Amino acid sequence: MIDASLISTNVDLAGYKVVKNLGVVRGITVRSRSVLGNMAGGIQTLFGGRISIYVELCERAREEAFMQMMQHAAERGANAIIAMRYDANEVMNGVTEVLAYGTAVLVEKEG
Repeated sequence: MIDASLISTNVDLAGYKVVKNLGVVRGITVRSRSVLGNMAGGIQTLFGGRISIYVELCERAREEAFMQMMQHAAERGANAIIAMRYDANEVMNGVTEVLAYGTAVLVEKEG
């Protein structure tokens, strides 16, 4: 698995040089909250502030997509990912797709 410290939203990694570009990699997940979870979230919205039940759902979805992206990069022989991004879209009411993507690269320490 790729070391998370070698994943960056930048197009380069400080102290490393890209020796091979292995192409775009991605991880995707689609999630929804249960009916009970939606009810709990609805109750939380009545009081305002942080809606923890949805924060937890979003964090799990991002983490799952991130781990899949790392696995996809490792399968290609990468040891780093640059230009990493997240995207999210509502597939249908209450169902959200989360995508993590970036460029898989092989890097070497400079110097």
